[in-house]
Amino acid sequence: MRLVTLRQEGREEAAVVLPDGAASVREVYGLSREEGADLLSLLESGRFHELKEAYGRGEIRGGASSQLSYAPLYRRPRKIWGIGLNYVEHAGDLSESAPADEPASFMRPDTTIIGPGEEVVLPAQSERVTAEAELALVIGREAKDVPEEDAPSVVAGFTTVLDMTAEDILRRNPRYLTRSKSFDTFFSFGPELVTPDEIADLDSLEVSTVLNGEVCRSNTVSNMIFSPWWLVSFHSRVMTLLPGDVISTGTPGAVVIRQGDVAECRITGFEPLSNPVVR
Repeated sequence: MRLVTLRQEGREEAAVVLPDGAASVREVYGLSREEGADLLSLLESGRFHELKEAYGRGEIRGGASSQLSYAPLYRRPRKIWGIGLNYVEHAGDLSESAPADEPASFMRPDTTIIGPGEEVVLPAQSERVTAEAELALVIGREAKDVPEEDAPSVVAGFTTVLDMTAEDILRRNPRYLTRSKSFDTFFSFGPELVTPDEIADLDSLEVSTVLNGEVCRSNTVSNMIFSPWWLVSFHSRVMTLLPGDVISTGTPGAVVIRQGDVAECRITGFEPLSNPVVR
C-alpha cells in the first residue's frame, strides 16, 4: 500500500494511492470534518493497520483526479531521528571516520518540516547549506527494546527525505550539529509512504541526491553501515518509539544548494521528492 497526504479545501489529509488516482481516507471511513483524517492520526489510532488490511482485501475503491497536490506526510511527529555518516563514502566527504559500533544520531524539531514542492529557505546565519537525499522509515507501533529481527513488525513504511545542513556552522564545531540541522524548512519528506510489503528487496534500493536534474551522489541501502532494521532496534533501546516517529537513515552524499536550485531525492520505486531553494 502507498499513502500520500493531499491538500484539499485548506486541509491536509491522507489518501490511498490507487491506479486511477487516490482514495481519500476521510471518504473511506466516512469521517466527519471534525475527525482526524491525517496520516499521523491514522498511525496513532491504529486505523492505519485496519486500512492496510482492507487494502489487501481489495476493499478500497474510488479515486481522486490524477492531478494531486502533495503535502508532507504529516507535520507533527513526536520525534525525528537523523543518522549521520551512515555510508563510508559520505563520512570521507566530511573528513570524518565512519562510526563502526554505534550510529551518529541526532534529533531535530518538527518545525523543520516541509513537503514536496515547498521552498527550502537558506538562513541568513549560513553561507553554505547542503541537501542530502535519504531513505526514512516511519514507526507504526509503539516499540521498546525491539530485537532487530522483529523491527519490520513495528515499521509502517518508508519514504523519501531531503535533509538540509548548515555545513559551515557544523564545521566550526561538531557540537553545533543540532543548530545546523534545525532551521525552518530543513527537513522535507513525502510524497509517498510505501509499506514494507511493496518493497521486494530493501537492500537493493538506490538512494540518489539530485541537483537541478543531475544525479550528484548515489548509493544502495546495502552499503549502509547500519541497516534500517538495526537502526530501529538500536533507537528503541534509547527511548520508546511511537507511531509516527521518523528515522532518516543517512545519505549517500550531500550537495551544496543555492538560491534558484532545485534539490531532489530519488529512490528506486518511489515517487521523487523535490524542493526549490530560495534565500
